[in-house]
Amino acid sequence: MIWFWLAFFALVAFLLFLDLGVLHRKAKEQSLKSAALWTVGWMILGLSFSGVVYLMYENHWLGVQLKHAPASGSPGTFSAITYVSAYLLEQALSIDNIFVISLLFQSFRVPIKYQHRVLFWGIMGAIVFRVAMLGGGVWLASRFDWIFYVFGGYLAWQGAKLLKGGEDDEDEPNKSTVVRALRKVVKIVDGDHGGKFTVLVDGKRALTTVAVCLVSIELTDIVFALDSIPAVLSVSEEPFIVITSNIFAIMGLRSLYFVLAGAMAKFKYLKIALAILLIGIGVKMCLHNHVHISHVISLAAIAGIIGTGVLASLLAGKGEIEPPHDPAAADDPKPPAD
Repeated sequence: MIWFWLAFFALVAFLLFLDLGVLHRKAKEQSLKSAALWTVGWMILGLSFSGVVYLMYENHWLGVQLKHAPASGSPGTFSAITYVSAYLLEQALSIDNIFVISLLFQSFRVPIKYQHRVLFWGIMGAIVFRVAMLGGGVWLASRFDWIFYVFGGYLAWQGAKLLKGGEDDEDEPNKSTVVRALRKVVKIVDGDHGGKFTVLVDGKRALTTVAVCLVSIELTDIVFALDSIPAVLSVSEEPFIVITSNIFAIMGLRSLYFVLAGAMAKFKYLKIALAILLIGIGVKMCLHNHVHISHVISLAAIAGIIGTGVLASLLAGKGEIEPPHDPAAADDPKPPAD
C-alpha cells in the first residue's frame, strides 16, 4: 500500500506543478470562463477517481479491504458510492471556506492577479494539515466509539450557529490577534511587491501583506478542518477513501473560488443549506449505533440539500454572476471622462 500512496502523492505534486509552474506561471487575472473550465476539469478528475476506488475494493488490489463491509452487494460499488459522498460533502463544505478567503483577500487588498499563487500555496499547506488531521481522526474513530457523539454534537452546534448567523466573518482579518502578534515579532511591509512573500528592507527580510494573508488562509483552513473532518468521518472511516476524496476536493478549491467568490452574495440560501447539512450530519453521527442510513441515501441527501440551496439562490437572484472583486482596483480609480 505504501507504493500506492507514493504514486498518489506524486500525481498530486505533478498536477499542482503543472497548474502553477506551467499553466499559471505568470501572475494575471483569471477569467471566469477559464476558472469554470478548470473547476469542471478538477471535478471530472475527482469524480472519475471513484472508478479507481471501485476497482481497488472490488478486486482487493494491494490488499485493500473494507473495515465495515456491506452484508450484501458489491464492495466496489459500496466503496465508490462512499467516495463520491465524501467528495461531494467536502466540496459543499468548502463553499463557506471560499467566502472567508474572499474576505481575507479584500481585507489584505491582495490584487486578483496574485490570488491564484496565494491559493496554490494555501492548498499545499492544507493538504499537509488535512492528511495529518484526517489520520488522527480516523485513528480516534477506530478506537473510541464515543468520539462520534462528540463529533456529532459539535457539527450540530456549528450548524445551529450558522443557521442563526452567529459567525464572525465580518471581523477585520488584518486586525486579528494573529496578525497583531506577527507584527510584534516580524517586520511587515504594506503595498504591492509583485506578489512576493518576502522582500528586503534595509538589508533585512520582511513579510509582505500577501504573505500574512497566506498565513491567515492556512489558519482558517485548520479551523474549517474541524468541521469537515468529523463530517467526512460520518461517511466513512476508510483512510484511503477519506484522504483521497478530501485531497481531490481541496485541489479544485482554487478554480472554484474564482467562479464563486464574486457571486457569493447572490447565493444567499447556501448558508442555510450548509447549516441544515451540518445539523443533519451531526444527528446522523450521534445515532450511528442506533439508526442505519445507507450511503445511497446519504449521497442523495447531500446532493439534494446543496442543490436546493443553489437553485433557490439562483431563482432569488436570477443567477447573475459577477467576476471576483479586485481589492486593488479601489486604489486606482479611473479618471472621470471629460
